[in-house]
Amino acid sequence: MCGIAGIASIGAGAAPADRAELLAIRDAMPTRGPDGAGLWLSADGRVGLAHRRLAILDPQSRADQPMLSGDRALAITFNGEITNYRALRAELAQGGAIFRTQSDTEVLLHLYDRDGPAMVHRLRGMFSFAIWDGDRRRLFAARDPFGILPFYYALLGDTLRFASQVKALGRSQAIPADIDPAARVGFLLLGYIPEPHTTRAAIRALPAGSTLTFEARGLSIDGYCEPADILREAGPAAPQAASSRRESLRAALSDAIAQSLVADVPVAVFLSGGGDSTAIAACARRLGQGLAGVTIGFSEFRGGPLDETGAAAETARAYGMPHHVRWIGAEDFAAERDRILGAMDQPSIDGANSYFAAMAAKEAGLKVALSGIGGDEIFGGYPSFRQIPALVRALRPVPFLRHAGHAIRMLSAPALRRLGKPKWAGLLEYGTGIADAYLLRRALFMPWELPELIDPEEARTGWRALEPLSRMRSLIERMSAPASAITALELCFYMRGQLLRDADWAGLAHGVEIRPPLLDLPLLRHLAPLIASPAPPTKADLMGCLDPAPPEAVLRRPKMGFVVPWRDWIAGARGNQYPARIWARDVLQALAG
Repeated sequence: MCGIAGIASIGAGAAPADRAELLAIRDAMPTRGPDGAGLWLSADGRVGLAHRRLAILDPQSRADQPMLSGDRALAITFNGEITNYRALRAELAQGGAIFRTQSDTEVLLHLYDRDGPAMVHRLRGMFSFAIWDGDRRRLFAARDPFGILPFYYALLGDTLRFASQVKALGRSQAIPADIDPAARVGFLLLGYIPEPHTTRAAIRALPAGSTLTFEARGLSIDGYCEPADILREAGPAAPQAASSRRESLRAALSDAIAQSLVADVPVAVFLSGGGDSTAIAACARRLGQGLAGVTIGFSEFRGGPLDETGAAAETARAYGMPHHVRWIGAEDFAAERDRILGAMDQPSIDGANSYFAAMAAKEAGLKVALSGIGGDEIFGGYPSFRQIPALVRALRPVPFLRHAGHAIRMLSAPALRRLGKPKWAGLLEYGTGIADAYLLRRALFMPWELPELIDPEEARTGWRALEPLSRMRSLIERMSAPASAITALELCFYMRGQLLRDADWAGLAHGVEIRPPLLDLPLLRHLAPLIASPAPPTKADLMGCLDPAPPEAVLRRPKMGFVVPWRDWIAGARGNQYPARIWARDVLQALAG
Protein backbone atom coordinates (compact mmCIF):
# COMPACT_ATOMS: atom_id res chain seq x y z
CA MET A 1 0.00 0.00 0.00
CA CYS A 2 1.08 3.54 -0.71
CA GLY A 3 -0.09 7.13 -0.49
CA ILE A 4 -1.61 8.90 -3.49
CA ALA A 5 -2.58 12.52 -4.06
CA GLY A 6 -3.54 14.80 -6.89
CA ILE A 7 -4.91 18.16 -8.02
CA ALA A 8 -6.83 18.61 -11.27
CA SER A 9 -8.00 22.05 -12.48
CA ILE A 10 -9.92 21.49 -15.67
CA GLY A 11 -12.35 24.38 -16.05
CA ALA A 12 -11.45 27.30 -18.28
CA GLY A 13 -11.18 29.67 -15.34
CA ALA A 14 -9.42 27.29 -12.96
CA ALA A 15 -6.00 28.16 -11.61
CA PRO A 16 -3.05 25.83 -12.36
CA ALA A 17 -2.30 23.05 -9.91
CA ASP A 18 -0.16 24.40 -7.08
CA ARG A 19 3.05 22.38 -6.83
CA ALA A 20 3.75 23.46 -3.25
CA GLU A 21 0.21 22.54 -2.19
CA LEU A 22 0.48 19.11 -3.80
CA LEU A 23 3.83 18.46 -2.12
CA ALA A 24 2.34 19.46 1.24
CA ILE A 25 -0.50 16.94 0.77
CA ARG A 26 1.88 14.18 -0.36
CA ASP A 27 4.40 14.73 2.41
CA ALA A 28 1.72 14.62 5.08
CA MET A 29 1.71 10.83 4.46
CA PRO A 30 5.37 9.81 5.03
CA THR A 31 4.73 6.43 6.65
CA ARG A 32 2.51 5.34 3.76
CA GLY A 33 5.53 5.44 1.47
CA PRO A 34 8.91 5.15 3.17
CA ASP A 35 10.54 3.73 0.00
CA GLY A 36 10.16 6.72 -2.29
CA ALA A 37 8.22 9.83 -3.29
CA GLY A 38 7.28 11.17 -6.70
CA LEU A 39 5.56 14.13 -8.34
CA TRP A 40 4.31 14.76 -11.89
CA LEU A 41 2.79 17.88 -13.44
CA SER A 42 1.13 18.05 -16.85
CA ALA A 43 2.69 20.22 -19.52
CA ASP A 44 0.01 22.90 -19.08
CA GLY A 45 0.34 22.79 -15.29
CA ARG A 46 -3.38 22.08 -14.79
CA VAL A 47 -2.96 18.56 -13.38
CA GLY A 48 -0.56 17.19 -10.81
CA LEU A 49 -0.22 13.67 -9.40
CA ALA A 50 1.86 12.68 -6.39
CA HIS A 51 2.86 9.43 -4.77
CA ARG A 52 4.55 7.94 -1.73
CA ARG A 53 5.75 4.38 -2.27
CA LEU A 54 5.85 1.24 -0.16
CA ALA A 55 7.63 -1.09 -2.58
CA ILE A 56 6.06 -4.58 -2.67
CA LEU A 57 5.97 -5.57 -6.36
CA ASP A 58 9.01 -4.81 -8.53
CA PRO A 59 10.73 -2.75 -5.83
CA GLN A 60 13.21 -1.31 -8.36
CA SER A 61 13.16 2.42 -9.13
CA ARG A 62 11.84 1.69 -12.64
CA ALA A 63 8.41 1.08 -11.02
CA ASP A 64 8.32 4.40 -9.16
CA GLN A 65 5.22 6.56 -9.43
CA PRO A 66 3.56 8.59 -10.76
CA MET A 67 4.10 6.40 -13.82
CA LEU A 68 3.58 7.47 -17.42
CA SER A 69 2.52 5.41 -20.41
CA GLY A 70 5.03 4.94 -23.24
CA ASP A 71 3.47 7.74 -25.28
CA ARG A 72 3.15 9.92 -22.12
CA ALA A 73 -0.58 10.39 -22.78
CA LEU A 74 -1.51 8.64 -19.52
CA ALA A 75 -0.24 9.18 -15.99
CA ILE A 76 -1.18 7.14 -12.92
CA THR A 77 -0.83 7.26 -9.15
CA PHE A 78 -1.84 3.95 -7.58
CA ASN A 79 -2.27 2.51 -4.11
CA GLY A 80 -2.79 -1.23 -3.67
CA GLU A 81 -2.11 -4.63 -5.15
CA ILE A 82 -3.77 -6.10 -8.26
CA THR A 83 -3.55 -9.77 -7.39
CA ASN A 84 -4.39 -11.04 -10.90
CA TYR A 85 -1.94 -8.68 -12.58
CA ARG A 86 0.25 -11.47 -13.98
CA ALA A 87 -2.67 -12.98 -15.92
CA LEU A 88 -3.71 -9.53 -17.14
CA ARG A 89 -0.13 -8.75 -18.13
CA ALA A 90 0.13 -11.92 -20.21
CA GLU A 91 -3.18 -11.14 -21.93
CA LEU A 92 -2.15 -7.56 -22.69
CA ALA A 93 1.27 -8.64 -23.97
CA GLN A 94 -0.43 -11.04 -26.39
CA GLY A 95 -2.33 -8.03 -27.70
CA GLY A 96 0.89 -6.13 -28.35
CA ALA A 97 1.45 -4.20 -25.10
CA ILE A 98 5.13 -3.61 -24.33
CA PHE A 99 6.14 -3.59 -20.67
CA ARG A 100 9.13 -1.86 -19.11
CA THR A 101 8.57 -3.06 -15.53
CA GLN A 102 7.30 -6.07 -13.59
CA SER A 103 4.78 -3.95 -11.67
CA ASP A 104 1.01 -4.10 -11.47
CA THR A 105 0.96 -0.32 -11.90
CA GLU A 106 2.04 -0.61 -15.52
CA VAL A 107 -0.62 -3.27 -16.09
CA LEU A 108 -3.25 -0.74 -14.99
CA LEU A 109 -1.96 1.79 -17.52
CA HIS A 110 -2.13 -0.68 -20.40
CA LEU A 111 -5.51 -2.02 -19.28
CA TYR A 112 -6.99 1.49 -19.20
CA ASP A 113 -5.46 2.25 -22.58
CA ARG A 114 -7.25 -0.80 -24.00
CA ASP A 115 -10.55 -0.88 -22.07
CA GLY A 116 -11.03 2.62 -20.66
CA PRO A 117 -13.19 2.86 -17.52
CA ALA A 118 -14.52 -0.68 -18.11
CA MET A 119 -11.10 -1.89 -16.90
CA VAL A 120 -12.40 -2.05 -13.33
CA HIS A 121 -14.43 -5.17 -14.12
CA ARG A 122 -11.22 -7.08 -14.80
CA LEU A 123 -9.46 -6.24 -11.54
CA ARG A 124 -8.99 -8.48 -8.54
CA GLY A 125 -7.37 -7.27 -5.35
CA MET A 126 -7.36 -4.07 -3.32
CA PHE A 127 -6.89 -0.72 -4.96
CA SER A 128 -7.49 2.97 -5.25
CA PHE A 129 -5.94 4.85 -8.14
CA ALA A 130 -6.26 7.88 -10.39
CA ILE A 131 -5.32 8.09 -14.08
CA TRP A 132 -4.97 11.33 -15.98
CA ASP A 133 -5.98 10.81 -19.60
CA GLY A 134 -4.35 13.68 -21.44
CA ASP A 135 -5.94 12.97 -24.82
CA ARG A 136 -9.47 13.06 -23.37
CA ARG A 137 -8.71 15.70 -20.72
CA ARG A 138 -10.20 13.38 -18.13
CA LEU A 139 -9.25 12.24 -14.65
CA PHE A 140 -10.47 8.72 -13.96
CA ALA A 141 -10.30 7.16 -10.47
CA ALA A 142 -11.53 3.92 -8.94
CA ARG A 143 -11.78 2.12 -5.59
CA ASP A 144 -12.07 -1.61 -4.93
CA PRO A 145 -15.50 -3.18 -4.24
CA PHE A 146 -14.93 -4.00 -0.56
CA GLY A 147 -13.47 -0.57 0.23
CA ILE A 148 -10.18 -2.04 1.46
CA LEU A 149 -8.21 1.05 0.47
CA PRO A 150 -9.28 4.69 0.89
CA PHE A 151 -9.80 7.46 -1.63
CA TYR A 152 -10.84 10.91 -0.39
CA TYR A 153 -11.66 13.89 -2.58
CA ALA A 154 -12.79 17.50 -2.39
CA LEU A 155 -14.37 19.38 -5.29
CA LEU A 156 -14.18 23.16 -4.98
CA GLY A 157 -15.24 25.06 -8.07
CA ASP A 158 -13.35 23.74 -11.09
CA THR A 159 -10.63 22.04 -9.03
CA LEU A 160 -10.62 18.50 -7.69
CA ARG A 161 -8.19 17.43 -4.98
CA PHE A 162 -7.74 13.87 -3.75
CA ALA A 163 -5.55 11.87 -1.39
CA SER A 164 -5.32 8.64 0.62
CA GLN A 165 -5.90 10.47 3.91
CA VAL A 166 -8.31 13.13 5.13
CA LYS A 167 -5.57 14.65 7.26
CA ALA A 168 -3.35 14.95 4.20
CA LEU A 169 -6.04 16.76 2.19
CA GLY A 170 -6.49 18.99 5.21
CA ARG A 171 -2.99 20.39 4.52
CA SER A 172 -4.50 22.25 1.59
CA GLN A 173 -5.32 25.78 2.62
CA ALA A 174 -8.01 25.83 -0.09
CA ILE A 175 -10.21 23.26 1.67
CA PRO A 176 -12.50 24.71 4.38
CA ALA A 177 -11.98 23.30 7.87
CA ASP A 178 -15.72 23.10 8.68
CA ILE A 179 -16.66 19.95 10.61
CA ASP A 180 -19.35 17.67 9.19
CA PRO A 181 -22.08 17.20 11.85
CA ALA A 182 -22.88 13.78 10.36
CA ALA A 183 -19.30 12.72 11.07
CA ARG A 184 -19.55 13.51 14.77
CA VAL A 185 -22.94 11.84 15.03
CA GLY A 186 -21.75 8.80 13.10
CA PHE A 187 -18.69 8.38 15.29
CA LEU A 188 -20.63 8.62 18.55
CA LEU A 189 -23.29 6.31 17.17
CA LEU A 190 -21.05 3.59 15.69
CA GLY A 191 -17.48 4.22 16.81
CA TYR A 192 -16.39 5.21 13.29
CA ILE A 193 -17.52 7.67 10.60
CA PRO A 194 -19.70 5.95 7.99
CA GLU A 195 -18.84 6.69 4.37
CA PRO A 196 -19.05 8.91 2.43
CA HIS A 197 -18.80 11.33 5.37
CA THR A 198 -15.47 12.45 6.83
CA THR A 199 -14.46 14.81 9.59
CA ARG A 200 -14.33 17.65 7.03
CA ALA A 201 -17.60 18.78 5.47
CA ALA A 202 -15.84 19.51 2.15
CA ILE A 203 -14.11 16.12 1.91
CA ARG A 204 -15.90 12.95 0.87
CA ALA A 205 -14.92 9.31 0.53
CA LEU A 206 -15.29 7.79 -2.91
CA PRO A 207 -17.75 4.95 -2.22
CA ALA A 208 -16.37 1.43 -2.35
CA GLY A 209 -16.86 -0.23 -5.71
CA SER A 210 -17.21 3.12 -7.49
CA THR A 211 -15.43 5.11 -10.17
CA LEU A 212 -14.93 8.85 -10.35
CA THR A 213 -14.68 10.81 -13.60
CA PHE A 214 -13.72 14.48 -13.62
CA GLU A 215 -13.71 16.45 -16.86
CA ALA A 216 -14.77 19.81 -18.24
CA ARG A 217 -18.46 18.99 -17.93
CA GLY A 218 -18.13 18.14 -14.25
CA LEU A 219 -17.74 15.33 -11.75
CA SER A 220 -19.58 12.00 -11.95
CA ILE A 221 -19.46 9.01 -9.62
CA ASP A 222 -20.73 5.62 -10.74
CA GLY A 223 -20.99 2.37 -8.83
CA TYR A 224 -19.70 -0.72 -10.62
CA CYS A 225 -19.74 -3.47 -7.96
CA GLU A 226 -21.45 -3.67 -4.55
CA PRO A 227 -20.98 -6.81 -2.40
CA ALA A 228 -24.55 -6.38 -1.13
CA ASP A 229 -25.82 -6.80 -4.70
CA ILE A 230 -23.92 -10.08 -5.02
CA LEU A 231 -25.64 -11.32 -1.86
CA ARG A 232 -29.04 -9.99 -2.97
CA GLU A 233 -28.91 -11.59 -6.41
CA ALA A 234 -27.73 -15.01 -5.24
CA GLY A 235 -30.46 -17.61 -4.99
CA PRO A 236 -30.18 -20.32 -2.34
CA ALA A 237 -27.68 -23.03 -3.22
CA ALA A 238 -29.04 -26.40 -4.26
CA PRO A 239 -28.54 -29.21 -1.72
CA GLN A 240 -25.04 -30.64 -2.03
CA ALA A 241 -23.25 -33.62 -0.56
CA ALA A 242 -21.06 -32.67 2.40
CA SER A 243 -17.91 -33.87 0.65
CA SER A 244 -18.66 -31.88 -2.52
CA ARG A 245 -19.47 -28.76 -0.54
CA ARG A 246 -16.22 -29.14 1.40
CA GLU A 247 -14.11 -29.65 -1.73
CA SER A 248 -15.63 -26.69 -3.59
CA LEU A 249 -15.14 -24.44 -0.58
CA ARG A 250 -11.52 -25.58 -0.24
CA ALA A 251 -10.88 -24.78 -3.91
CA ALA A 252 -12.45 -21.30 -3.69
CA LEU A 253 -10.60 -20.54 -0.46
CA SER A 254 -7.26 -21.74 -1.80
CA ASP A 255 -7.70 -19.63 -4.92
CA ALA A 256 -8.36 -16.51 -2.83
CA ILE A 257 -5.34 -17.15 -0.58
CA ALA A 258 -3.08 -17.88 -3.56
CA GLN A 259 -3.97 -14.50 -5.05
CA SER A 260 -2.99 -12.71 -1.84
CA LEU A 261 0.49 -14.27 -1.71
CA VAL A 262 1.76 -12.37 -4.77
CA ALA A 263 4.69 -10.22 -3.59
CA ASP A 264 8.38 -9.62 -4.21
CA VAL A 265 9.05 -9.37 -0.46
CA PRO A 266 8.40 -11.86 2.40
CA VAL A 267 4.78 -12.24 3.50
CA ALA A 268 3.53 -12.87 7.04
CA VAL A 269 0.15 -13.65 8.59
CA PHE A 270 -1.31 -12.08 11.71
CA LEU A 271 -1.76 -15.35 13.58
CA SER A 272 -4.35 -15.48 16.34
CA GLY A 273 -5.89 -18.47 18.04
CA GLY A 274 -8.93 -18.27 15.76
CA GLY A 275 -10.06 -19.94 12.58
CA ASP A 276 -9.59 -17.16 10.03
CA SER A 277 -5.84 -16.75 10.38
CA THR A 278 -5.47 -20.53 10.79
CA ALA A 279 -7.26 -21.01 7.46
CA ILE A 280 -4.88 -18.58 5.76
CA ALA A 281 -1.86 -20.40 7.23
CA ALA A 282 -3.22 -23.83 6.23
CA CYS A 283 -3.94 -22.78 2.65
CA ALA A 284 -0.52 -21.14 2.30
CA ARG A 285 1.11 -24.36 3.55
CA ARG A 286 -0.91 -26.41 1.03
CA LEU A 287 0.18 -24.03 -1.72
CA GLY A 288 3.82 -24.45 -0.72
CA GLN A 289 4.17 -20.82 0.36
CA GLY A 290 6.23 -20.18 3.46
CA LEU A 291 4.69 -17.59 5.77
CA ALA A 292 5.91 -16.16 9.04
CA GLY A 293 3.38 -15.90 11.86
CA VAL A 294 3.07 -12.68 13.87
CA THR A 295 1.11 -12.78 17.11
CA ILE A 296 0.46 -10.19 19.78
CA GLY A 297 -0.29 -11.27 23.31
CA PHE A 298 -1.72 -9.05 26.02
CA SER A 299 0.01 -9.14 29.39
CA GLU A 300 -3.34 -8.77 31.18
CA PHE A 301 -4.57 -12.05 29.60
CA ARG A 302 -1.34 -14.06 29.85
CA GLY A 303 -2.01 -17.69 30.73
CA GLY A 304 -5.79 -17.18 30.87
CA PRO A 305 -8.66 -18.19 28.57
CA LEU A 306 -8.34 -14.97 26.51
CA ASP A 307 -4.64 -15.58 25.80
CA GLU A 308 -4.37 -16.51 22.09
CA THR A 309 -0.61 -17.02 21.99
CA GLY A 310 -0.76 -20.72 22.91
CA ALA A 311 -3.17 -21.68 20.13
CA ALA A 312 -1.25 -19.49 17.68
CA ALA A 313 2.00 -21.23 18.61
CA GLU A 314 0.34 -24.62 17.98
CA THR A 315 -0.72 -23.46 14.52
CA ALA A 316 2.77 -22.17 13.75
CA ARG A 317 4.31 -25.51 14.79
CA ALA A 318 1.73 -27.52 12.85
CA TYR A 319 2.47 -25.65 9.63
CA GLY A 320 6.20 -25.17 10.12
CA MET A 321 6.06 -21.39 10.37
CA PRO A 322 8.59 -19.06 11.98
CA HIS A 323 6.66 -17.40 14.79
CA HIS A 324 7.12 -13.89 16.21
CA VAL A 325 5.27 -13.08 19.46
CA ARG A 326 5.10 -9.53 20.81
CA TRP A 327 3.69 -9.00 24.30
CA ILE A 328 1.74 -5.79 24.88
CA GLY A 329 0.73 -4.33 28.24
CA ALA A 330 -0.86 -1.20 29.64
CA GLU A 331 2.54 0.47 29.74
CA ASP A 332 2.99 -0.11 25.99
CA PHE A 333 -0.40 1.44 25.28
CA ALA A 334 0.44 4.43 27.48
CA ALA A 335 3.76 4.89 25.68
CA GLU A 336 2.17 4.68 22.22
CA ARG A 337 -1.16 6.39 22.95
CA ASP A 338 -0.26 9.75 21.40
CA ARG A 339 1.34 8.10 18.37
CA ILE A 340 -1.78 5.98 17.86
CA LEU A 341 -3.97 9.07 17.91
CA GLY A 342 -1.54 10.86 15.62
CA ALA A 343 -1.61 8.03 13.08
CA MET A 344 -5.41 7.76 13.20
CA ASP A 345 -6.68 9.51 10.09
CA GLN A 346 -10.33 9.55 11.14
CA PRO A 347 -11.67 8.80 14.63
CA SER A 348 -12.09 5.16 15.62
CA ILE A 349 -12.75 3.38 18.90
CA ASP A 350 -10.53 0.50 17.77
CA GLY A 351 -7.32 -0.01 15.84
CA ALA A 352 -4.86 -0.45 18.70
CA ASN A 353 -4.66 -4.19 18.04
CA SER A 354 -3.81 -3.62 14.36
CA TYR A 355 -1.33 -0.92 15.36
CA PHE A 356 0.59 -3.23 17.70
CA ALA A 357 0.40 -6.18 15.30
CA ALA A 358 1.90 -4.03 12.54
CA MET A 359 4.56 -2.83 14.99
CA ALA A 360 5.45 -6.46 15.68
CA ALA A 361 5.65 -7.21 11.95
CA LYS A 362 7.94 -4.23 11.39
CA GLU A 363 10.18 -5.32 14.29
CA ALA A 364 10.44 -8.72 12.58
CA GLY A 365 11.56 -7.04 9.34
CA LEU A 366 8.30 -7.72 7.44
CA LYS A 367 6.44 -5.40 5.04
CA VAL A 368 3.34 -7.47 4.14
CA ALA A 369 0.97 -9.22 6.55
CA LEU A 370 -2.21 -11.16 5.79
CA SER A 371 -5.20 -10.57 8.04
CA GLY A 372 -8.36 -12.61 8.66
CA ILE A 373 -10.63 -9.57 8.24
CA GLY A 374 -13.80 -10.72 6.47
CA GLY A 375 -13.90 -14.22 7.93
CA ASP A 376 -16.49 -13.41 10.60
CA GLU A 377 -18.58 -11.51 8.07
CA ILE A 378 -18.80 -14.24 5.42
CA PHE A 379 -18.76 -17.27 7.75
CA GLY A 380 -21.27 -15.94 10.28
CA GLY A 381 -18.79 -15.63 13.13
CA TYR A 382 -20.29 -12.68 15.00
CA PRO A 383 -22.99 -12.99 17.70
CA SER A 384 -25.12 -10.71 15.50
CA PHE A 385 -25.81 -13.65 13.17
CA ARG A 386 -27.60 -15.43 16.02
CA GLN A 387 -28.91 -12.62 18.19
CA ILE A 388 -30.51 -10.40 15.55
CA PRO A 389 -32.70 -13.06 13.84
CA ALA A 390 -33.73 -14.42 17.25
CA LEU A 391 -34.77 -10.95 18.45
CA VAL A 392 -36.69 -10.16 15.26
CA ARG A 393 -38.48 -13.54 15.30
CA ALA A 394 -39.57 -12.91 18.88
CA LEU A 395 -40.77 -9.33 18.49
CA ARG A 396 -41.91 -8.86 14.88
CA PRO A 397 -45.22 -10.81 15.26
CA VAL A 398 -46.45 -8.49 18.07
CA PRO A 399 -48.65 -5.78 16.50
CA PHE A 400 -47.92 -2.10 17.25
CA LEU A 401 -44.86 -3.08 19.28
CA ARG A 402 -42.60 -0.55 17.60
CA HIS A 403 -44.89 2.35 18.48
CA ALA A 404 -45.33 1.13 22.04
CA GLY A 405 -41.58 0.57 22.22
CA HIS A 406 -40.97 4.26 21.55
CA ALA A 407 -43.08 5.25 24.56
CA ILE A 408 -41.48 2.57 26.74
CA ARG A 409 -38.03 3.77 25.73
CA MET A 410 -38.86 7.37 26.64
CA LEU A 411 -39.95 6.26 30.10
CA SER A 412 -37.25 3.69 30.82
CA ALA A 413 -34.11 5.22 29.28
CA PRO A 414 -33.00 7.36 32.28
CA ALA A 415 -33.26 4.50 34.76
CA LEU A 416 -31.59 1.95 32.47
CA ARG A 417 -28.74 4.35 31.76
CA ARG A 418 -28.10 4.68 35.49
CA LEU A 419 -28.04 0.88 35.69
CA GLY A 420 -25.44 0.73 32.92
CA LYS A 421 -27.88 -0.83 30.42
CA PRO A 422 -28.73 2.07 28.06
CA LYS A 423 -29.43 -0.12 25.03
CA TRP A 424 -32.14 -2.09 26.82
CA ALA A 425 -34.40 0.94 26.59
CA GLY A 426 -34.55 0.54 22.82
CA LEU A 427 -35.08 -3.21 22.74
CA LEU A 428 -38.75 -3.09 21.76
CA GLU A 429 -38.50 -0.03 19.50
CA TYR A 430 -35.50 -1.37 17.54
CA GLY A 431 -36.11 -5.09 17.75
CA THR A 432 -38.67 -5.71 15.02
CA GLY A 433 -36.49 -5.40 11.90
CA ILE A 434 -33.04 -6.65 10.94
CA ALA A 435 -31.62 -3.22 10.07
CA ASP A 436 -32.97 -1.63 13.25
CA ALA A 437 -31.74 -4.52 15.39
CA TYR A 438 -28.34 -4.27 13.73
CA LEU A 439 -28.06 -0.63 14.74
CA LEU A 440 -29.09 -1.56 18.28
CA ARG A 441 -26.46 -4.31 18.33
CA ARG A 442 -23.60 -2.22 16.94
CA ALA A 443 -24.34 1.21 18.41
CA LEU A 444 -21.85 2.76 20.82
CA PHE A 445 -24.26 5.45 21.99
CA MET A 446 -27.94 5.24 21.13
CA PRO A 447 -29.64 7.98 19.07
CA TRP A 448 -31.54 9.39 22.03
CA GLU A 449 -28.27 9.87 23.94
CA LEU A 450 -26.68 12.09 21.29
CA PRO A 451 -28.23 15.44 22.36
CA GLU A 452 -26.64 14.92 25.79
CA LEU A 453 -23.17 14.47 24.24
CA ILE A 454 -23.08 17.22 21.62
CA ASP A 455 -25.12 20.29 20.80
CA PRO A 456 -28.74 19.13 20.28
CA GLU A 457 -29.10 21.01 16.99
CA GLU A 458 -25.84 19.47 15.73
CA ALA A 459 -27.16 16.06 16.75
CA ARG A 460 -30.40 16.60 14.81
CA THR A 461 -28.61 17.98 11.74
CA GLY A 462 -26.05 15.18 11.75
CA TRP A 463 -28.68 12.46 12.20
CA ARG A 464 -30.72 13.77 9.25
CA ALA A 465 -27.64 13.91 7.00
CA LEU A 466 -26.41 10.49 8.10
CA GLU A 467 -29.76 8.64 7.80
CA PRO A 468 -28.27 5.43 9.21
CA LEU A 469 -31.48 3.46 9.48
CA SER A 470 -32.63 4.42 6.00
CA ARG A 471 -29.24 3.42 4.55
CA MET A 472 -29.20 0.12 6.40
CA ARG A 473 -32.75 -0.76 5.37
CA SER A 474 -32.02 0.14 1.75
CA LEU A 475 -28.86 -1.97 1.73
CA ILE A 476 -30.72 -5.17 2.64
CA GLU A 477 -33.90 -4.48 0.70
CA ARG A 478 -35.27 -7.61 -1.01
CA MET A 479 -32.94 -9.95 0.91
CA SER A 480 -35.09 -12.78 2.18
CA ALA A 481 -32.33 -14.70 4.00
CA PRO A 482 -31.40 -13.19 7.39
CA ALA A 483 -27.81 -14.42 7.02
CA SER A 484 -27.45 -12.60 3.69
CA ALA A 485 -28.82 -9.39 5.19
CA ILE A 486 -26.53 -9.49 8.23
CA THR A 487 -23.53 -10.38 6.07
CA ALA A 488 -24.25 -7.33 3.90
CA LEU A 489 -24.61 -5.05 6.93
CA GLU A 490 -21.42 -6.32 8.55
CA LEU A 491 -19.44 -6.06 5.30
CA CYS A 492 -20.65 -2.60 4.35
CA PHE A 493 -20.80 -0.91 7.74
CA TYR A 494 -18.70 -2.33 10.60
CA MET A 495 -16.02 -3.99 8.47
CA ARG A 496 -15.73 -1.23 5.87
CA GLY A 497 -16.02 1.68 8.27
CA GLN A 498 -13.93 0.36 11.12
CA LEU A 499 -11.92 -2.81 10.54
CA LEU A 500 -10.58 -1.98 7.08
CA ARG A 501 -10.00 1.68 7.84
CA ASP A 502 -8.17 0.77 11.05
CA ALA A 503 -6.02 -1.79 9.22
CA ASP A 504 -5.08 0.88 6.69
CA TRP A 505 -3.91 3.64 9.03
CA ALA A 506 -2.56 1.33 11.73
CA GLY A 507 -0.56 -0.83 9.32
CA LEU A 508 0.89 2.06 7.39
CA ALA A 509 1.84 3.86 10.59
CA HIS A 510 4.65 1.27 10.57
CA GLY A 511 5.09 0.90 6.80
CA VAL A 512 3.33 -2.49 6.79
CA GLU A 513 0.80 -3.48 4.14
CA ILE A 514 -2.13 -5.43 5.63
CA ARG A 515 -3.95 -7.63 3.11
CA PRO A 516 -7.33 -9.32 3.79
CA PRO A 517 -7.30 -12.37 1.45
CA LEU A 518 -10.80 -13.48 2.50
CA LEU A 519 -12.19 -10.32 0.88
CA ASP A 520 -12.15 -11.70 -2.63
CA LEU A 521 -15.02 -11.29 -5.11
CA PRO A 522 -14.85 -14.82 -6.56
CA LEU A 523 -14.90 -16.22 -3.01
CA LEU A 524 -17.92 -14.08 -2.10
CA ARG A 525 -19.71 -15.12 -5.29
CA HIS A 526 -19.04 -18.76 -4.38
CA LEU A 527 -20.34 -18.30 -0.84
CA ALA A 528 -23.35 -16.05 -1.59
CA PRO A 529 -25.74 -18.88 -2.56
CA LEU A 530 -24.64 -20.84 0.50
CA ILE A 531 -25.23 -17.81 2.74
CA ALA A 532 -28.75 -17.51 1.28
CA SER A 533 -29.49 -21.19 1.96
CA PRO A 534 -31.15 -22.68 5.06
CA ALA A 535 -27.71 -23.82 6.28
CA PRO A 536 -25.30 -20.88 5.80
CA PRO A 537 -21.56 -21.59 6.00
CA THR A 538 -20.03 -21.43 9.47
CA LYS A 539 -16.58 -21.38 11.01
CA ALA A 540 -16.95 -25.14 11.42
CA ASP A 541 -17.28 -25.42 7.63
CA LEU A 542 -14.18 -23.27 7.25
CA MET A 543 -12.17 -25.47 9.61
CA GLY A 544 -13.56 -28.66 8.07
CA CYS A 545 -12.33 -27.84 4.56
CA LEU A 546 -8.72 -27.20 5.52
CA ASP A 547 -5.94 -29.51 4.41
CA PRO A 548 -3.67 -29.89 6.36
CA ALA A 549 -6.19 -29.96 9.20
CA PRO A 550 -5.82 -27.36 11.98
CA PRO A 551 -4.24 -28.38 15.30
CA GLU A 552 -6.58 -29.61 18.03
CA ALA A 553 -5.79 -26.53 20.15
CA VAL A 554 -7.54 -24.39 17.55
CA LEU A 555 -10.43 -26.79 16.91
CA ARG A 556 -11.19 -27.11 20.63
CA ARG A 557 -10.88 -23.41 21.37
CA PRO A 558 -14.32 -21.80 21.84
CA LYS A 559 -15.24 -18.85 19.64
CA MET A 560 -14.64 -15.66 21.63
CA GLY A 561 -13.51 -13.00 19.20
CA PHE A 562 -10.36 -10.93 19.39
CA VAL A 563 -10.44 -9.19 22.76
CA VAL A 564 -8.34 -6.16 23.69
CA PRO A 565 -7.99 -5.28 27.42
CA TRP A 566 -9.55 -1.86 27.03
CA ARG A 567 -10.91 -1.86 30.56
CA ASP A 568 -7.39 -2.07 31.99
CA TRP A 569 -5.94 0.35 29.46
CA ILE A 570 -8.70 2.97 29.34
CA ALA A 571 -11.22 2.79 32.16
CA GLY A 572 -8.87 1.93 35.02
CA ALA A 573 -9.88 3.72 38.16
CA ARG A 574 -12.79 5.39 36.40
CA GLY A 575 -14.58 2.03 36.57
CA ASN A 576 -16.84 2.62 33.58
CA GLN A 577 -18.72 -0.43 32.30
CA TYR A 578 -18.15 0.79 28.74
CA PRO A 579 -14.45 1.65 28.28
CA ALA A 580 -15.09 2.12 24.54
CA ARG A 581 -17.24 5.13 25.43
CA ILE A 582 -14.38 6.65 27.41
CA TRP A 583 -11.95 6.02 24.54
CA ALA A 584 -14.42 7.59 22.09
CA ARG A 585 -14.45 10.80 24.12
CA ASP A 586 -10.64 10.72 24.40
CA VAL A 587 -10.33 10.29 20.62
CA LEU A 588 -12.70 13.17 19.86
CA GLN A 589 -10.90 15.44 22.30
CA ALA A 590 -7.46 14.55 20.91
CA LEU A 591 -8.46 14.98 17.26
CA ALA A 592 -10.24 18.24 17.98
CA GLY A 593 -7.30 19.76 19.80
